[in-house]
Amino acid sequence: MSNASHQMDMCHGPLFRKIVLFTLPLLATNILQLVFNAADMVVLGQFASHQAMGAVGATVSINSLFVSLFLGLGIGSNVLVARFYGAGDTVRLHKSVHTSIAASLLCGLILMIVGLLSVRPLLTLMRTPADILEKSCLYLYICFAAIPFMVIYNVGCGVLRALGDTVRPMIFLLAAGVVNVVLNVILVAGFGMEMAGVAIATAVSHILSAGMILFVMFRSKEDSRLEWRCLKLDGPIFREMLCLGIPASVQSSCYSLANMVIQSSVNSFGSFAVAGCTAASGLEGFVWICSFSFHTTAISFTAQNYGGKHFKRILRSLFLCIFCAVAASAFAGGLFFLFARELLALYNSDPEVIQWGLVRVKILFSTYFLCGIMDVISGLLRGLGHSVIATVGSLSGAFFFRIAWVAFVFPHYHTMKCLFLSYPISWILVIVIHGIFSFVILRKLFRERTQKHGLLYASLHGKPPRA
Repeated sequence: MSNASHQMDMCHGPLFRKIVLFTLPLLATNILQLVFNAADMVVLGQFASHQAMGAVGATVSINSLFVSLFLGLGIGSNVLVARFYGAGDTVRLHKSVHTSIAASLLCGLILMIVGLLSVRPLLTLMRTPADILEKSCLYLYICFAAIPFMVIYNVGCGVLRALGDTVRPMIFLLAAGVVNVVLNVILVAGFGMEMAGVAIATAVSHILSAGMILFVMFRSKEDSRLEWRCLKLDGPIFREMLCLGIPASVQSSCYSLANMVIQSSVNSFGSFAVAGCTAASGLEGFVWICSFSFHTTAISFTAQNYGGKHFKRILRSLFLCIFCAVAASAFAGGLFFLFARELLALYNSDPEVIQWGLVRVKILFSTYFLCGIMDVISGLLRGLGHSVIATVGSLSGAFFFRIAWVAFVFPHYHTMKCLFLSYPISWILVIVIHGIFSFVILRKLFRERTQKHGLLYASLHGKPPRA
């Protein structure tokens, strides 16, 4: 990695070392995000009423939906910027960086307007209790006003990570997160603003993180430097960015829907089961990021090497990312598995709640390495530009399978164990589907390269190479 530019050339040099150096800050960033999100609820729990906590909790699914809508734009930016950087195509690299930020401004404003107009109808449609409806509306109004800054930060991080820089996005998140926590305490504990204080603190942190991203991009000395006069949409690049990003957004949204169906089935076991699974899912987030971080790594390494035509490095990076994802997921899952009872007690000490939580922990934490394999292969497909294939495979093996499992299998074996077995089985299905697609696509790439080398040899020597 260049000390001057913070960028990383993923097309040359020791792969394993670079994968580790790239992923560790990314992993730390994801962990910090979970910690800061938890801090919001801790502050509310300690210094606000239960209605304030309920008001924020009622908005989680809506927030997740809107995050899913712009998540794909960051992935599309990441793939194109990494591809052009790996190919050494400075002209299209310059256009893709400016198109990414211009698109984030445009999409952010559109999402803000749509979000502000749909807050009350969505909350009413979800039958939000009357005593917290106004509080929930106020919370989302404030948060959605900052959506443009959320999108800029997400897309800006995608650009920096495509260039090999995962350190500065981590630093920016750390700084913004600390400000968020401090403002939470001041506004909620000091001024009694409850969920409005949490929303303002969150909005300020988004503005700060977006500002830092833009600052370093405008001050960069590289070909990826932002310039105001060049900040516009390039039609072909924007269309390709959407083709890569929209399938990822659709997949994320459908996953949220499938998990809502699973959650509705969990609800059938009663409040203790819901509490236990909620506690287990809180722990699960820390295990999941161990696999998902390598998903992002696989996208960047694949896209850069695809742009540079280093197909063997794509294969090597795939296997190394799978190895690292499996090792990290197995280690984290095993560690949480061993201390599950004690960790669940931090959320709720009731023995029955813990017992229900252990059912989820035992099934998922012991098999989460499968999710790591699935995420990495999905990242490979997205890095190669086959985002639609990655989405179709994921939806077929996970979304539709889980819905079918709940509809046809779960009613005959109405146990929590049966319900959560749908997760590892669905991961295996997606691995098989994505594995087949990846094999076909990579074989085609290697075959085309071999044919081109043969034609080049023939043109230079007047005869085909010896077998």
